[in-house]
Amino acid sequence: MPYGYNNRNSYRGSTGYKPSARQRDRSKRRLNRRRLRNRAIIITAGVLILALIFFIMFKFFSCVCGSVSGQGSVIDTSTVQKKETAKPVSEKKTEDEFKAPEIKDTAKKTKGVTEAGMYVWNKACFEPFYGEADKAKEYAGVMNYAKKTLGKDINVYSVIVPNHIEMGLPERLKNTDGGIATNSQAEYIKTAYNAMNKDVKHINAYNKLSEHCNDYIYFNSDHHWTGLGAYYAYTAFMEETKQTPIKLEDCTENTIKGFTGSFTELVTKPLKKDTVYFWSMPFDLTNTFTDESGEENTAETLYYWYATGGRDTYGVFLFGDMPLEVIKSKSPNAKGKIAIVHESYGNAFVPYFTNNYKEVYSIDFRSWNGDLKSYCKEKGINNVLFINGVMSSATEDLLQALKTKVG
Repeated sequence: MPYGYNNRNSYRGSTGYKPSARQRDRSKRRLNRRRLRNRAIIITAGVLILALIFFIMFKFFSCVCGSVSGQGSVIDTSTVQKKETAKPVSEKKTEDEFKAPEIKDTAKKTKGVTEAGMYVWNKACFEPFYGEADKAKEYAGVMNYAKKTLGKDINVYSVIVPNHIEMGLPERLKNTDGGIATNSQAEYIKTAYNAMNKDVKHINAYNKLSEHCNDYIYFNSDHHWTGLGAYYAYTAFMEETKQTPIKLEDCTENTIKGFTGSFTELVTKPLKKDTVYFWSMPFDLTNTFTDESGEENTAETLYYWYATGGRDTYGVFLFGDMPLEVIKSKSPNAKGKIAIVHESYGNAFVPYFTNNYKEVYSIDFRSWNGDLKSYCKEKGINNVLFINGVMSSATEDLLQALKTKVG
């Protein structure tokens, strides 16, 4: 038996001293506290180690799953960074700028009728819009592709133009009983602009048209805007690019009455006949235009003066849908060159730019057979403006044609 230890497990020191019962109890309590403290330390350390193991396993499986979903590719951190920095810029430019038009309800309490997919109210025909976010992003993708293809030395601008239903039909007749279903064009355009890279400079023509929604900026019988509507969009571009727009009072106003546009034969309800207004510039210019057969003609005007009232009066602008027009301006304010790539909405829009640019290249991408990148390089063009009506911006074949012509 070891020294100092009796048969009742009572401890004795080397001197033979036997502690009292209180001292033995105190020693046991101290021993128990040490044991509890040691157990607590062990348990805490175990929990921390388990947590660390679970964290490492979670990160490991997250990386594995990410690699599988990305087909084993490495994440492009430059792209992630670009998205993080570009998105706030776009949202800042578009989030608070879209102002709802305050449309004057000129025929209160009356409702229209739906016919041939259109809505006729107050002797005007309105085309509904059903474009959604995916198409808006697809259009933005074409603009991003254009900028990437054309390169850093060419400024790329984009304008999406709302149509008449957004700016002319009162809210009480949109998406209500007795009205017609239509999607918000403000949200569509905002989505498209937000999806564009920051080096594509989008122009908010929506607000300018909204401010003047009760003016004669859209036709009653046709799907186009008027020359006045196009002018307001032009002023939006001038403001964005810090240029001075031409004043209409400095131009000569011309009119053609009796325009019966594309909706006239589509619906049976009578529509108001329209008047086409267009403005001659107060300076000389030459316009060399190429038709679809490839034949070139030169005129000292931007308008087809022989146009008369009827279905095709809108053809007065730029002689109709010409694939290419090269306009050289002698305006004292003109500097530089710009190519305006468009469909028919651009016809009424292009003329005003001759006040600010020495050379304006009007390109209808639906029929032009050139390569925009090569053409810009050949002509020394460093500004390209894409303008589309909201309807065509959501049309697959037109978007594909536009992308094909970029180069």
